[in-house]
This record gives sequence, C-alpha cells and structure tokens, in this order.
Amino acid sequence: MRQNNWYVITGGPSSGKTTVINKLSKSGYIVIPETARVLIDKEISKGKTVEEIRKNEAEFQRKVLEMKIEIENNLPKDKIIFFDRAIPDSIAYYQICGIDPKEIMELCQKRKYRKIFFLEPLPFEKDYARTEDKQTVNNLNELLKECYENLGYEVINILVMSIKERVKKILAEVKRN
Repeated sequence: MRQNNWYVITGGPSSGKTTVINKLSKSGYIVIPETARVLIDKEISKGKTVEEIRKNEAEFQRKVLEMKIEIENNLPKDKIIFFDRAIPDSIAYYQICGIDPKEIMELCQKRKYRKIFFLEPLPFEKDYARTEDKQTVNNLNELLKECYENLGYEVINILVMSIKERVKKILAEVKRN
C-alpha cells in the first residue's frame, strides 16, 4: 500500500469544497482542484457546452476517473496535499450513473489517504458546471460519506461554519497526525 501525506476534502455539490481548497492554496498548501471542473473548463475552452460535455454522464465520469488516476500517479507522496475530491468519490458518481464501481474499489484498496474531511452541505446553488438536481445532491451526500466509510476511513465531519473556521478545523486535524 502506498503511504502518502494526502488529505481529501469531500462532500456533495455546493458544500464549499472549492472555497476551502482555495483558502488552503492561499495559505501555501498544495491543492488539487476538482478534476470534473478541470475537465469541464478544458472542454468549454474548446468550444463545447456543458450539455455536450455531460451528455453521456457515464463516459464523463470515466474520463474524470482516468484524470484523477493520472494526477495522483504523478504527485509527491511526502508533501501535504489537499484534494478537492479524490478517486473514491468516483464510486458515488459511478453509483449515481448506474455503473458498477468494482474497478474503483479495487484501485482504492491500493491507495490510502491520511484523513477524509466531509463538508456538510450548504444551501444548494447551481453554477455553470453543476448539472445535478437537489435529489441527486442529497443522494451524493449520503453516497460520498458511505463510500469512504466502506473503504475503512474515519470520515471527519466539517460542519457548516465560516470558511476560516472550517480551514482551522481541518488544519488542526492535519497537525494531530
């Protein structure tokens, strides 16, 4: 099993992950942005619409997983790195799409993260990249937490509070390592 110094910030859409990741980045930490957003932004820059990019959601999720694997394979294991979603998040997204996540579960047995931080949901806000409805967001919230717990992780809940307080709590947990 690969030992690393990596931490995951997860939670459903509109839980504040990107805001927390950006704050960690401004504080000097290495962060990996949400892969799905990176892929969407890349495709939009080529002239595609979000509807075209996510027309086949299963294919989109497979591309996201491939990108996550490639990114993780090229990162230093000794550095503290925060992920806005990691490979196990794809289990929940595969389940939402009706794809068997067995291949991801096997992959996740070979990779471990130091700690998993689950951000409790904020009021849902649609944006250019979010195609989920409220019911899907609720399902994802449950599935995301469940998938990490099923992989044997203790999931640390980060309640709704100011960004500053969320980051402070996360960093306090990292220091307890």
